[in-house]
Amino acid sequence: MSAKKKTPDPDLSAALRSFVRLRGSSYLRDPNVTSIGIGHKVRGGKRTTELCVQFTVGTKAAPEALGGLDTAPLPESVEVAGVAVPTDVIERTYRPAIRVVEAESPDPRTARVDPVRPGVSVGHPTITCGTAGAVVYDRETGEPYLLSNWHVLHGAGGALGDTVVQPGAHDDNRTALNALGTLVRSHLGVAGDCAVVSVSGRGLDPSVLDLDVVPTDLGDPELGDKVVKSGRTTAVTHGVVRRVDVLARLDYGDGVGIREIGGIEIGPDPARRAADGEISRGGDSGSAWLAKSGGRPSGVLAGLHFAGEGTGDPDEHALACLPKSVFDKLGITLTRPEGAEAAAVGYDPGFLGVDVAVPALDPAADAVELDGSTTIDYTHFSLALSAQRRFAFWVAWNIDGAGLLKLPRTGIPFTKDPRLPADAQHGDELYRGNRLDRGHLARRADLLWGSREEADRANRDSFFFTNITPQLDAFNQAARDGLWGRLEDALYEDVEVDDLRVSVIAGPVFGEDDRVYRGVAVPREFWKVIAYAVDGAPHAAAFVLTQNLDRLETLDLDEFAVYQVPVAAVGERTGLRFPAALTDADTAPTGPEAAGPPRPLTGQADITWSR
Repeated sequence: MSAKKKTPDPDLSAALRSFVRLRGSSYLRDPNVTSIGIGHKVRGGKRTTELCVQFTVGTKAAPEALGGLDTAPLPESVEVAGVAVPTDVIERTYRPAIRVVEAESPDPRTARVDPVRPGVSVGHPTITCGTAGAVVYDRETGEPYLLSNWHVLHGAGGALGDTVVQPGAHDDNRTALNALGTLVRSHLGVAGDCAVVSVSGRGLDPSVLDLDVVPTDLGDPELGDKVVKSGRTTAVTHGVVRRVDVLARLDYGDGVGIREIGGIEIGPDPARRAADGEISRGGDSGSAWLAKSGGRPSGVLAGLHFAGEGTGDPDEHALACLPKSVFDKLGITLTRPEGAEAAAVGYDPGFLGVDVAVPALDPAADAVELDGSTTIDYTHFSLALSAQRRFAFWVAWNIDGAGLLKLPRTGIPFTKDPRLPADAQHGDELYRGNRLDRGHLARRADLLWGSREEADRANRDSFFFTNITPQLDAFNQAARDGLWGRLEDALYEDVEVDDLRVSVIAGPVFGEDDRVYRGVAVPREFWKVIAYAVDGAPHAAAFVLTQNLDRLETLDLDEFAVYQVPVAAVGERTGLRFPAALTDADTAPTGPEAAGPPRPLTGQADITWSR
């Protein structure tokens, strides 16, 4: 990474790297040897430019005292590729940087944040806390993850699939409120101390806190390279790479024991020392060391911090995993693979813990097909499209009320779905120069959950014309702000919904007498079925909204009304066959109070949410 230093003999460097890799473990069997790596020889207390094999030991002692330490003398030189390479012995120990020092005052690094950024507190619920290192991506799917250490996200008591929290449990013990995502992959071994977690319900900002740099490239650190990190505990600290190709022995405690981890060693930058002299303290584990260029942080990831000095060590130092080893082992990249945008995952019928299937179409229905299926998937919603009417028969979507994000709608164009024939979709030609609004069937705000990237995709997908029907402008705006547009919110206000999860199916009613405008039959009624669970029991409430289009040609606004009706009544009006899971769970009033024609709802209090 550095172009200013004298470059060592590449053949000797390669031979030394091979020596450490093949012979390092045999030296680490000595209980007093804590690491072996390649560094610059220290003579008379000063670091020279002479390359050497550098050992660190727990206790440096005279030869006659070594027997009492159950250790053996280390060689003064080793022969590598026919060259006698000097050795160096330094007193130094390491421990995983998981212990926590109390912050003297509240720090935004230790709070719950959205979006999540590298540099903030994170951890497995059974572990105190560490640091989020970088936003990374799955090499195959492009799914975004957050990178940190094995001993931060996994630990001895953890397992893949466990929930990870942000902030870590030490910083906020309300772990049930701070779920970040699930542990996807991890590794603890020579390749590194590393793990990645998925992110659900919160956004991701890849820029490192207080450095405002996005890591984009993997570095290959060299001796003397200057680096900087942003950690949960010590915040921004500056260092210098002083040993490379290090193989260190660390004790990870009960259930794990001694492990050998490869990486680099970093010491304080003499020109940018921290006020307290510390470049690593407990809680910094998982932070990213970035290479510096021209004295400023660059987008080059130099290492993944995983350890600092042991208790009582006189020397300040840190260990970091090599980026390439970590990324190869976890199958991740710093930039999304080209063409690897995650495929749309549509409506999930099992979202509530019970099967809520989409309605079946009439066998004679003229549905548009995509890849042989009449169900067309988007992010968090699916639909079936009428080839004749060129509007959706139905749209079904899931809402994760606990993970909803607020994203702007500005700058997203309405567009036809390029996967489908253009002549199977109505476009802007229907809406230009009049008072017809492009009304969403699947409510945009309902779809904005999951990771920030996932929510962004759902936001964009909601603007495909396949999810749009024409509505009179004042009608559409009143529908959004009135009871119809607040049905999902009203449910949350009135009912203790299990896990705040809701599934919705909605669409237009295709009537034979629908008024024709610009050659298009415009639906006068819309329907919506809201499914949810309470104490594990499924419930379903159905509604119909009418807009009076008798004066469509002049586009005058007439009265509209919202009705609660039986799910079966929606089936009768639309020709759709709803599953028994919905009809059996119907909350519509029955008996005498349901006699006679349906009455419009005058407010939220008129809705029957339970049977």
